[in-house]
Amino acid sequence: MDAALLALAAVWGAVTGLLIPRAAYRFAVEPEEPWRTACPAGHPCTGPVRGWLGPARCAPCAAAPGTPAAPGTDTGGTEAAGGADTAVGRSSAAAPAAAPGAAPAEAGRVAGTAAPGPVAYAPGVLAPVVTVVACVALAAATGARPELIGWLALTPVAVLLAVVDRRVHRLPDPLTLPLAAAVVLLLGGAALLPGHAGSWTSGLLGGLALGGFYFLLFLINPNGMGFGDVKLALALGVALGWYGWTVLFVGGFAGFLFGALYGLALVLLRRAGRRTGIPFGPFMLGGALTGLLLGALAG
Repeated sequence: MDAALLALAAVWGAVTGLLIPRAAYRFAVEPEEPWRTACPAGHPCTGPVRGWLGPARCAPCAAAPGTPAAPGTDTGGTEAAGGADTAVGRSSAAAPAAAPGAAPAEAGRVAGTAAPGPVAYAPGVLAPVVTVVACVALAAATGARPELIGWLALTPVAVLLAVVDRRVHRLPDPLTLPLAAAVVLLLGGAALLPGHAGSWTSGLLGGLALGGFYFLLFLINPNGMGFGDVKLALALGVALGWYGWTVLFVGGFAGFLFGALYGLALVLLRRAGRRTGIPFGPFMLGGALTGLLLGALAG
């Protein structure tokens, strides 16, 4: 195992993982609401790519902790939300009575009360840690094969999708659709290089198969399966299909298994009922990661 390769994967995961909290904060809004364009205290999101990339903490808040937000601050901004998908049965709990697009922590600040300290767009280190672990695991399983470039490039977007779906039960089109196109292009490029361990053709067929299966489930029960899941399945099917039909089946089945176990645990703990909706995207992505690791090790 190449230690340098693992170190590079870890650094990539750390750098990209630290960019996830801001993007997740901006995307994690209820259906029909605009993407957020300001921090919880009302400071505009500035930085590369119209403020989508940047540190997890708001610089003005960090420079002047405790600065009160202006009364009636609208932290949602005016950027159009585009077509983000969610199923009726998968909608999250109602947002607190605060400004449109406000995070739960904003409820006590939008009326002009002082912020308790430097405001984080999305507190916590779980997303960066998961990104690092996933990148290192993929590098260890894949080795120095061309498809590793694709796996590492796609991992931060996958973690971002999982975070957003976990918070607001939706998978935004600006993430799912580019992800599907990116996996096709990246694996198409990998197929042209020597040493790859997969098939671009089987990947495309896998995307059609898994996407078609999820679309069928959506038609059967649209209240239980969001159309965003269908779009995500297209990308995951291409990635899993790269290693063949067995890996496609294992990765797809693992997603349903993880989701079922999570739902059963919630019921047993009496934190949910049999009809309670759960965000399925994280389990789809977890199942896909499991399949990719097994496929890469066998390749």
